[in-house]
Amino acid sequence: MCDRKQFLLGLERLDISISSAAVDKLLLYCQELQKWNRKINLLARETTAAEMVEKHFLDSLALLPLLHKHGGSAVGAKNFSSLLLDVGSGAGFPGLVLAAAMPELRVTLLEPRQKRTAFLRHVVRTLGLSNVQVREERLEPGQPLPEQFTFITSRAVAAPEIFLPLIEAAAGPETVVILMLAEEERQSWDAGRWETVERLKFVLPFSGDPRLLAAVRKLP
Repeated sequence: MCDRKQFLLGLERLDISISSAAVDKLLLYCQELQKWNRKINLLARETTAAEMVEKHFLDSLALLPLLHKHGGSAVGAKNFSSLLLDVGSGAGFPGLVLAAAMPELRVTLLEPRQKRTAFLRHVVRTLGLSNVQVREERLEPGQPLPEQFTFITSRAVAAPEIFLPLIEAAAGPETVVILMLAEEERQSWDAGRWETVERLKFVLPFSGDPRLLAAVRKLP
């Protein structure tokens, strides 16, 4: 079972605050992930509930400070209009987690594999999320998208020097791209095309594994 005490302690150690309703939704999501993972390959089969909480849910929630900071003054407002694109969402990390924690954020999940999109849609229905769109498609290099996203992110789809050219056509001049990296990774993308807006280092609350979030934006 996904442990509430562990979840809350992890949030405290990361200095992240979400509503109790959001915690309830994320714990339900975690339970559904455990069930589905026995049937289809969403995560490594040997992943424990404690590892799911720390290395997938809490790791995803660590993006919240950047979303609040770079989403503008509308964060939390009634007419909040920020959009987040999660490329290659897989089992929903980080996009679906962020949508459950931050209902004022509109989230689009791109995932090309049918079994995974079936899981994502199941979780969206189960959690009653109205701010999520699941699209069964693969983003191709140079492919523009009709929406203007405030944020674009992904986890483990590709190294930054591959991922940034992939999403460049989908990123507008004000779009903040959040790269989820291991701390030891250094800036290896084209500094002449992208500028770093912010770097946020942290460690996971139980294993102590290092993480680095790099917020970047296209140069004009």
